[in-house]
Amino acid sequence: MRRLSLWLHAHPMVGDTTMALLIATFDLLLVTVDDEQRTGPPAPTAVLAVIVIATVAPLVIRRRHPIWFAYLVLVIGTLHAAYELGLAAVATACIAVYTLIAYVDRRQTLIYFCVQVVAATVQILIQVDRSEWLMALGFTFGALAFSWILGEFVGARRAYRAELEARLHLLETERDNASRIAVAEERSRIARELHDVIAHAVSVIVVQADGAIYAIERDPGTARDALRTIAETGRSTLDELRGLLDVLRDSGGAAEQPLAPQPGIAALPELAERMRAAGMPVRLDLDGDFADVSTGVGLGVFRIVQEALTNTLKHAGRGAAAIATVALADDSVEVAVADDGAGKAHPVFAGDGESASGNGLIGMRERASVFGGTLSVGPQPGGGWQVHAVIPHQGRSAASGEWGSQ
Repeated sequence: MRRLSLWLHAHPMVGDTTMALLIATFDLLLVTVDDEQRTGPPAPTAVLAVIVIATVAPLVIRRRHPIWFAYLVLVIGTLHAAYELGLAAVATACIAVYTLIAYVDRRQTLIYFCVQVVAATVQILIQVDRSEWLMALGFTFGALAFSWILGEFVGARRAYRAELEARLHLLETERDNASRIAVAEERSRIARELHDVIAHAVSVIVVQADGAIYAIERDPGTARDALRTIAETGRSTLDELRGLLDVLRDSGGAAEQPLAPQPGIAALPELAERMRAAGMPVRLDLDGDFADVSTGVGLGVFRIVQEALTNTLKHAGRGAAAIATVALADDSVEVAVADDGAGKAHPVFAGDGESASGNGLIGMRERASVFGGTLSVGPQPGGGWQVHAVIPHQGRSAASGEWGSQ
């Protein structure tokens, strides 16, 4: 039964046609069976049958053209009622009131209702005996009023369903947008992690490879050391990438393996040592006890220092040296990385520090801001480049949990 209801809802004209056939069949049976008892004007049966069919035929278009349907049944129904052929005139008039209130508006329904009441009253006063006026008028007005109320109820349910569907559609749209935003944010985080891992390692490898090319004939020992550094850096980078990709794949084997902790402030001496092995003098100053610094903030500090030193290695030129300072204040961690630019500012970084771009600088700024901190970058007056960040040492709790879980 539910399936039939859904099918009829999807094919409304079938239901309207069926209703018209049922009403017409009832009236035609009255015409053929009780033709002698009919009190209306005499007419051939074929003519009466045509009037009955013409009265119910507009039902087929009542949903597509409700106003045309209503006034057609008003005109033809008047003829049908004049011949006293049955219930088709009253039935179609009630359906017309219901259709107008459900599909059009109250103003059009009120106009039609008044016209229909006037027409029905005139016909009843002319055709019905005075003793039956009250009953006939009550039945007609009651049927029309009931149709209006039924149309109001169905129209309200249809409006409620339409609003509910609109809200569901809005919720689905918001859910899809939230999913797209979450995917974009996750891609951004993954891109930053990949950039931090790969850019640093590739910079070291490139510098060491250039040094090995120059030293391979003059100083084979130095060349071997450079190649050894390249191999170690490559293996370390591959291990980091495998770990990151295992987490992204979320495979069962990766879930069973113990996860290595993300680097923090304690890993900065090792980072400085790798930079010195790559040929860039680095002085690291750690001022304070960082044991209480949250894991997320520690990772952010490490990545900022790593990116700043990597940029120095790539862009500052041969012979450049860097100083990295990480100091713990009362409620924040202050990070400063400065290089001498081999005695001059590199053209890549010329201009205002706020306008400097690139994934590395964007990543540093985002890492600082996600914990409620600030970051400034720019050239130094005497040459070189400096990066300065201040990050609340507990960070924002949500952000700490987020970055610490990566």
